[in-house]
Amino acid sequence: MSVNTKNIRNIVLLGHSGSGKTSFAETMLFESGALTRMGNIAGRNTTSDYTSIEQERGNSLFTTLMHVKWRDCKINIIDTPGFDDFIGEVIASLKVSDTALVVLNAAHGVEVGTEILWEYVNEYKTPAIFVINQIDHDKSDYDTTLEQAKERFGPKVMAFQYPLNQGASFNSIIDVLHMVMYVFDQKGGKPAKMPIPANEMPKAMQMHNAIVEAAAENEEGLMEKYFDKGTLSEEELTEGLRIALAHQQIYPVFCCSATHNMGSGRIMGFINDVVPSPADVPPFALVNGKTMNYDAKAAPSIFIYKTISEPQVGLVSYFKVYSGTVKAGDDLVNLKNGTHERISQVFEANGKLRNTIDYLQAGDLGVTLKLKNSHTNNTLNAKGLNLEIDPIHFPEPRIDTAVSPPSKADMEKLIKSLHQIEEEDPTLGIVQSASLKQTIIHGQGQLHLDLIKYRIEKVYGVQMNFERPKISYRETITRAANESYRHKKQSGGAGQFAEVHMRIEPFHEGMPNPAGLTVKNIDVEDLEWGGKLAFYWCIVGGTIDAKYSSAIKKGIMQKMLEGPLTGSHCQDIRVSIYDGKMHAVDSNDMAFMLASVGAFRSAFKNAGAQILEPIYDVTITCPDTAMGDIMGDLQTRRAIIMGMDSDGHYQKIKARVPLAEMYQYSSTLRSISQGRAKFTRKFAEYVPVPADIQQKLISEHKEEEDE
Repeated sequence: MSVNTKNIRNIVLLGHSGSGKTSFAETMLFESGALTRMGNIAGRNTTSDYTSIEQERGNSLFTTLMHVKWRDCKINIIDTPGFDDFIGEVIASLKVSDTALVVLNAAHGVEVGTEILWEYVNEYKTPAIFVINQIDHDKSDYDTTLEQAKERFGPKVMAFQYPLNQGASFNSIIDVLHMVMYVFDQKGGKPAKMPIPANEMPKAMQMHNAIVEAAAENEEGLMEKYFDKGTLSEEELTEGLRIALAHQQIYPVFCCSATHNMGSGRIMGFINDVVPSPADVPPFALVNGKTMNYDAKAAPSIFIYKTISEPQVGLVSYFKVYSGTVKAGDDLVNLKNGTHERISQVFEANGKLRNTIDYLQAGDLGVTLKLKNSHTNNTLNAKGLNLEIDPIHFPEPRIDTAVSPPSKADMEKLIKSLHQIEEEDPTLGIVQSASLKQTIIHGQGQLHLDLIKYRIEKVYGVQMNFERPKISYRETITRAANESYRHKKQSGGAGQFAEVHMRIEPFHEGMPNPAGLTVKNIDVEDLEWGGKLAFYWCIVGGTIDAKYSSAIKKGIMQKMLEGPLTGSHCQDIRVSIYDGKMHAVDSNDMAFMLASVGAFRSAFKNAGAQILEPIYDVTITCPDTAMGDIMGDLQTRRAIIMGMDSDGHYQKIKARVPLAEMYQYSSTLRSISQGRAKFTRKFAEYVPVPADIQQKLISEHKEEEDE
């Protein structure tokens, strides 16, 4: 079903988990004829939730690409997860979609998951339509849900429909755009068009006029016609609404029952008539700061927004065509790594089903297989084309855990599997920490990590255990200390001899030279783990040859890798070498390196040694009702509350929290807020740990060393 750019509509389904996005996608597919039978969540047979874990849980955990043909258009549909833990999937889908279809649950109103997603709708400046679903629910409350939407998302939210009778008997929708009433039979499907009842006419007319005014406001010519005639023709109204929607001047609201197939056809009609095509949206952004419009006549360029690995298939790449026409056999160049990729096949997708097609034009979404060196966020161009699409900006991780296999023999297989998933999921981070002696994975939430564990065990066949991650502490000093150390070893023949005298001090930029010493050379090094080492050579009179300075510094660096207190990295220290002794025969680099290790170790413990811990800036967004419990929990985590602000309907708590106290915070926050709060975190700084914790850490490290 290859179509031109003007007739493509790219829709992303957004909403809180349980709002009915997957069911709505299913009814769109059925109503359009893409399906001969509707699946349902309970039956575990929907087109969108086709993976075994989604069917087990009854929730969407991955994005799913589908498409329908409706009248003149091809409508690409991306169903997304409703959990904040999988926000990366949502952001990637928003990147390549031209309109968001936000699904609300009529029985629950506007839920926190929807509000979280709305932030990204605004960030991407995506036109949006609201669909109030589950109008047939016993506790359906359309009016309250509409008012909440207006309260949370602003006055641009505008009803285009409302139900005449909601609840279990729901079968009628009054459409105030077309000024008609749709009446469905028990099976749903195509409704009968009936006149609006006389007692509803004043309300419907008032709502219709508001829509016409909103359409006219965005085009000077239409406003003049509206003033002259008091109304607009159907064509003029459609054009005005298209402009208003594309520029986020209105957010139309429709209603439906997805499970009973009531209302989806009308919404698809609106998508066909009014929703902007890729040809109608603002130009897209390039990495170089410039912008471009979709152009099917230009050289081909595609952007990969999602990659997954499927058993027996290999790497599956989901992409959007940003320029030109892409067909099987095309040779494209990955702009990031310069490798050539041959597009062996081009597919359209409906869930796990993929159909081969001849080509896709600019603005369309498609699938290809077995690209060798290309992954999410890569731009692939025709040779000679230097067009790089602005990448998807994924959020920072919010949760960490250490992982290990049951046996060391499986470690290599586990690491390989994790890195393969990391290539597919940019919101996942894998770090093999030599200093902590752990493999740490960073994710968006506990559900995200649980899904990774499920995939590792079910798909890759490796058992994986979660463990509490160790904290990457730092060690430093608070005062100056002088120390000397002699290394002497005699074992027949040439021995080893070196004596080093050093002063260590806390280092900061702009500090004066060490008192009483003559500085011959200064070497300030930025440490790869943060902080600095300032190495001062202050030898006068040749008591130690300058040729040994590198060996002495190497010994100090070796000890700074594993500090004397807890084996953590040391930072922000000045070391001044001011005296020592050497031997004409027995002195060598190794001897001086060992002497400097001994001197540094002893000096460090006499210099007010201090353990530093990582502190994170944490921002929690929550409803008023959850604030007390959240604040109480933060106090148990040694948090410092930095401030509180209102953010629309929600409150924002800003706090500084030690990383050591953040373990499993995602699960705790979800529990104490009933899933109505979210948080972000960002590294702030290293600060000294309290004295009692420092002593505990030192004791624990000593016990580990003794073992």
